[in-house]
Amino acid sequence: MKNDYGLEKSELSVFKKLSSPEKVQRFLDEEVDYNKEKDGETCRSPRRVLRDRLAHCAEGAYFAAAALRVQGYPPLIVDLMAVRDDDHLLTVFKQEGHWGAIAKSNYSGLRFREPVYRTIRELVMSYYPHYYNLKGELTLREFSRPVNLARFDRIRWMVTEEDLWGIGDYLYTIAHARVMTPAVERRRRQLDRRLFEAGLVGAAQ
Repeated sequence: MKNDYGLEKSELSVFKKLSSPEKVQRFLDEEVDYNKEKDGETCRSPRRVLRDRLAHCAEGAYFAAAALRVQGYPPLIVDLMAVRDDDHLLTVFKQEGHWGAIAKSNYSGLRFREPVYRTIRELVMSYYPHYYNLKGELTLREFSRPVNLARFDRIRWMVTEEDLWGIGDYLYTIAHARVMTPAVERRRRQLDRRLFEAGLVGAAQ
């Protein structure tokens, strides 16, 4: 019998309908509002996201990972680290040997990626020109390896009513790879104004 991961029948029914990465992203975009709470207020489990229909990037990533897991994918996330900006989480998946990603973000360019990237680095670098702060600085600097959230099954990460702070704490302890050399990093790069404005289309105010 297929594992229900502690989900109620009604919850499992919703996840089963999210039968592709594209459908998971569409659900996050259209059915889940962006959580504008300041850092440190909530870190909802997938069950709570489904109930509250509210998520920031970490909550959205955990939800997407749970949805993909129900479909038979490993629940993998990649941590993106930035300077003078918020970090970002991706849910990554592999199809026909290529990587794609699902993400919840207030910036339009930091969401879905088609599975066309040969490596995680290639996938991550596709986010670089869209990853910026409100001063227009391009801020992406490091990324982690894919982390399988099955390692957190002991805390019932898919269904717990507790906040998932422990996952974020773990991500801070693992190695991250640089997206550029220190010499290149010292130059602060600014985003083109048109791309800046395009990335904010539809952003929650």
